[in-house]
Amino acid sequence: MERRRFGTSELELTPVGVGTAPIGSLPGVWWVNWGPQDERNSVRAIHAALDGGVNWIDTAPFYGWGRAEEVVARALRGRDDVLLLTKCGTMRRDDGGDFMDLRPEAIRADVEGSLRRLGVERLDLLQLHDRDPQTPIEESWGAVLELVAEGKVRCGGISNHRVEEIERALAVGPVAGLQLEYSALVRRAEEDVLPFALERELGVIVWAPLASGFLTDDFSVDELAPDDFRRTHRFASEDLTELCEELRRDGGSIYRGALRFVLANPAVTGAIVGVRNEREARDLVAAAA
Repeated sequence: MERRRFGTSELELTPVGVGTAPIGSLPGVWWVNWGPQDERNSVRAIHAALDGGVNWIDTAPFYGWGRAEEVVARALRGRDDVLLLTKCGTMRRDDGGDFMDLRPEAIRADVEGSLRRLGVERLDLLQLHDRDPQTPIEESWGAVLELVAEGKVRCGGISNHRVEEIERALAVGPVAGLQLEYSALVRRAEEDVLPFALERELGVIVWAPLASGFLTDDFSVDELAPDDFRRTHRFASEDLTELCEELRRDGGSIYRGALRFVLANPAVTGAIVGVRNEREARDLVAAAA
């Protein structure tokens, strides 16, 4: 599988990576429920994707409040040929909700937790997970760069931030790349962040390139688990027939067309796609070929 340079960093990523939000799903623990998950299937899915040529995994402490990182660690036992991308700053409330805390001490604590759960001494990419209006981006980014200098992180990235905030971080020190939502259904990044990334030579990883499954073949809201969060997703009330037909014409399938759409943007380095079983992992590898 081809590899693409992530901005000006030393990381080289395959066009697709394994997303782990679905495998972090744990009913009653995390509100972003993707339905019941079998850990054995999750491990086999990761193995199948990696054996098919995928070379990176994107995860976060937020995904099942550490569960996804723990599953990734079990799947990677004995392997050292995989790039690990995780995030920091999303904290859990007592009521099960979440909030952002990107103070330097919170970032450091999050990283220590991720290193422990993943069973590694260094993260390949640490990303600020989302915006924290209470903490100046300069302080947050300074903390990330300190972790890079200490060798606990190879390079840092910024997820879901505004161009103005990214510029402020760049004034503090190097930013390897960005992570943002982008799909044939959600294209607002084309207006500002993607052109900015291309101009500044920043890598870009996109999340939800398949619109959380809505841009895949045979997807049906009615067949989702009763407590799957996508039942009440904003896409569930939209008529996607015309878009899906266009993607099918472009790619031979809706899935392949949706993936080709995001990867065709010159600013995009790679796309995160969640897989929960071997079949989904094989579909991902085939769609990226």
